[in-house]
Amino acid sequence: MKHSNREKLLKTKLRSDSVLMIFCDFLIIHLAYFLALWFRFDCVFSSIPREFLSAYARFITAFAALSIVLFWVFRMYQSLWRYASYIELTRTVAGSVVSSTLHIVLISVLIQKMPLSYYLLGAFFQLTILLIPRFSYRLFHLLSAMQTKGSGNIGRVMIIGAGQAGQMILRDIRNTRSLEDQVVCIIDDDREKWGRSIDGVPIVGGRDDILSAVERFHVTKIFVVIPSADAQSKKEIINICNETGCELKQLPGMYQLVLGQISVSAMKDVSVEDLLGREPIRADLEEVFDFINGKRVLVTGGGGSIGSELCRQVAAHRPEQLIIFDVYENNAYEIQLELKRTHPELNLVVLIGSVRDSRKMLDVFARYRPQIVYHAAAHKHVPLMEDSPCEAIKNNAIGTYKTAYAAMCSGCERFVLISTDKAVNPTNIMGASKRLCEMIIQSFDSMIKAGKADRIPRLYTHGETPEEARDSKQALVPDEIKTEFVAVRFGNVLGSNGSVIPLFKRQIAQGGPVTVTHPDIIRYFMTIPEAVSLVMLAGTYAHGGEIFVLDMGSPVKIDTLARNLIKLCGYKPDEDIKIVYSGLRPGEKLFEEKLMAEEGLKKTDNDLIHIGCPIPFDVDVFLGRLEQLMQQAYRNDPDICKTVEAMVSTYRPQH
Repeated sequence: MKHSNREKLLKTKLRSDSVLMIFCDFLIIHLAYFLALWFRFDCVFSSIPREFLSAYARFITAFAALSIVLFWVFRMYQSLWRYASYIELTRTVAGSVVSSTLHIVLISVLIQKMPLSYYLLGAFFQLTILLIPRFSYRLFHLLSAMQTKGSGNIGRVMIIGAGQAGQMILRDIRNTRSLEDQVVCIIDDDREKWGRSIDGVPIVGGRDDILSAVERFHVTKIFVVIPSADAQSKKEIINICNETGCELKQLPGMYQLVLGQISVSAMKDVSVEDLLGREPIRADLEEVFDFINGKRVLVTGGGGSIGSELCRQVAAHRPEQLIIFDVYENNAYEIQLELKRTHPELNLVVLIGSVRDSRKMLDVFARYRPQIVYHAAAHKHVPLMEDSPCEAIKNNAIGTYKTAYAAMCSGCERFVLISTDKAVNPTNIMGASKRLCEMIIQSFDSMIKAGKADRIPRLYTHGETPEEARDSKQALVPDEIKTEFVAVRFGNVLGSNGSVIPLFKRQIAQGGPVTVTHPDIIRYFMTIPEAVSLVMLAGTYAHGGEIFVLDMGSPVKIDTLARNLIKLCGYKPDEDIKIVYSGLRPGEKLFEEKLMAEEGLKKTDNDLIHIGCPIPFDVDVFLGRLEQLMQQAYRNDPDICKTVEAMVSTYRPQH
């Protein structure tokens, strides 16, 4: 709405300026050629021969009208002259030259030949006087701005990037932010541009000169305007800029340049995502659209950080119905309001309940018959789960089992488990519980393919007798099962609930200290939209039983991440904001692994998605132990980790 109002104001201003300029030009042409006659005859009006004066009078008005049409063709009335630049200068010179040439030809042919000096002086006066009103406004505006800048607290701006985008930002600052900012220098890595200037602003060097230029020109703001640069180059430049303590903004990407949306208002603050040093992952979601379009989709944990993004992307792919299931009503309510606003046509159902409740899950699946399930409901906080291991088993492992069982019984086509890299060689109960989830998915797939689905035990905790459970199970499990069970494993996501970024931001806002567990701890990171789009894409590749592994790129050192975030907030690490190393928390590893060494990797059609070859285990024994594990969890057995250790061969708890 604001953008639309601004356009209307600009158009109104353009029309009023154009009318005034047309009137001025009409008078200017009369004046220019009268002055040409007057100067030709020594500035004495009575000395001008009557035939020349008569020829001028008969010709000039019609010629002035013709020139106005010609100037319109040259787009001399389509500019706001407050922002006049070399483009407007070029148009004015070209229009005036063509107009003067026509004057020479037409008056000589139609009226009579005039003195040669009349033609030359007329062309000179016409061009000069045409330029005066156009650029005097720009000059007056710049001088006023300079006076204001000299008396106020004005931002001194360094622009990084002397290309087309940088020039457009420079013009926009001068034209629309002249009372706020002043561009004092430009940085560009192209050596050919060094020592030159753009509109009087010097190009002082490359990225190695940023720090010295900030000090020399007293820079307070830095605008990074290099939309075509790769992610690694941007990261290196932003890291240098972080050392300056200046306010830092950047142009998001190439699309602004392509769409002509280069302006200061289009720039954004530099975020932690920009410091990952890799290109954003952009998955081709055409296959996802074909997969989801017209289907009934259930997202468990749909109010969480991953679950809510799943809901957003599913909603954008036109499902027949989207069912959001979450135990936490506030999160569910928030995503419900958002989707109703952004997708009013969406058939949306929001349900509150726990995946631990088998009766609830069976009822949800029987009533809504979802064809695709994204199972994101889980406890994910490592230290909290170390203190409450039974809750990790109840919610993660048993909750996944009950949801998968209900999906199998309802005729669901695809069940996608959201797993984690912490399931690889886990050292904490949260990671071990997610590894149990993966094994549950593989067990269901194995039993279905072996034709033994009816032998999958139904786990219950609400007082059924074994006879009632058997009878209801026989009634629930269909003869033909078409559910394909898969898991998708990835690392940490930036900005998710419980991730380090929100914690660091809160600590910085409070004045520190920022707590990092260990100076050498590293993690794999991905943005929430990136992770979710790849999860959805991996779900389309499933044939049952796979553990898909997403390519997370290179790992990031958490200490470096914390220091960069402090710099982004305008502080100096260890000076303004202290960094404290608190030590590894219970169950925490220095290095996360994406894949168990014994699993190996298989390629898919997408280079960002791989398949881990499953580790063999005895499914019947595992399912038998799972029921015992559930009973232990609901008894809150303090020795439950020992049972998990016996079931997950790669689990090595840190006692």
